Amino acid sequence: MITLQTARRAFTLVELLVVIGIIGILIALLLPAVQFAREAGRRTQCSNNLRQIGTALHTYLTSVGRWPPVSVLPVGRTFEPWSGQARLLPYIEQQQLANLIDWKVSPEFTGNPTAARTRVSIYICPSEVNDYERVTPTLTHYPLNYGFNEGTWFIYDPRTGEAGDGVFAPNKAYAPADVLDGLSNTLAASEVKAYQPNLWDSGNPGARGNAPPPDLASLSTYFGGTFDSNGHTEWVEGDVHESGFTTTMPPNTVVPYTKDGITYDIDLTSMRDGESVTAPTYAAVTSRSYHPGLVNVLLLDNSVRPVTDGVELRVWRAMGTRAGREPQRLE
Repeated sequence: MITLQTARRAFTLVELLVVIGIIGILIALLLPAVQFAREAGRRTQCSNNLRQIGTALHTYLTSVGRWPPVSVLPVGRTFEPWSGQARLLPYIEQQQLANLIDWKVSPEFTGNPTAARTRVSIYICPSEVNDYERVTPTLTHYPLNYGFNEGTWFIYDPRTGEAGDGVFAPNKAYAPADVLDGLSNTLAASEVKAYQPNLWDSGNPGARGNAPPPDLASLSTYFGGTFDSNGHTEWVEGDVHESGFTTTMPPNTVVPYTKDGITYDIDLTSMRDGESVTAPTYAAVTSRSYHPGLVNVLLLDNSVRPVTDGVELRVWRAMGTRAGREPQRLE
């Protein structure tokens, strides 16, 4: 009698490698789609954050009659001012946090360490890679990703009280009637990156009357002062390099600065607003984001839209002025 054994069939090494290869190809094809879907979701959440900020600005406007100043700086003394974002707290469902601030008792943000270290989720873009607190010897801070529009280049002169051409400025609270270019043509806020490398307090330009630099080469003539990587890490502070942006350069423009053999993409502030009673503040604080090729912006009519890196400088600067009489629409 012949016994027939059922032959066992198994994968050969070649077949196993083919299957692994096919799986690898499928993963490679699917991964970009998954990443694209995730980024699309983050962009949508980012837009929603800006839209909520816009709603808060309009509610503030209805309540007070004007939009908030980005800071309030007493004349003739240095000061650590609260930001415009802090003034919006009651209007973004942060009343408990707003209650911590007594504007009469602690008019400077340094008087309230609890507020300074609090993470305000609406002020953080979900694509931000540095979503963590910053510890200093005196205070612990939390960053933000949405700066208010402080204009083209010039910010503030502490001697005269003159402010720049943006919608938000130190010691100024503007109303819709001040926006001659139209609410739908004017920037209210835009994205910025946390822990942004920057130069500050160079004292250059040191006088009024300096026109905005037309290009990167011209901007580089103002390099100097102190370098650090802590821009936009203090949502409570009203300095332009912490809670604002300017339209000196288009979105995501790389402003190269080399220190100790390392090249950084920087912001520039000639003198931090509130740190001098004589020197004017000029700032090239660029709108930046982690969304590929664009930044999300909020317009004064409460619309939110993406702006590509390739927007013309002329158009971008026109969108940053409140009364330049050069209304431009972002296409």
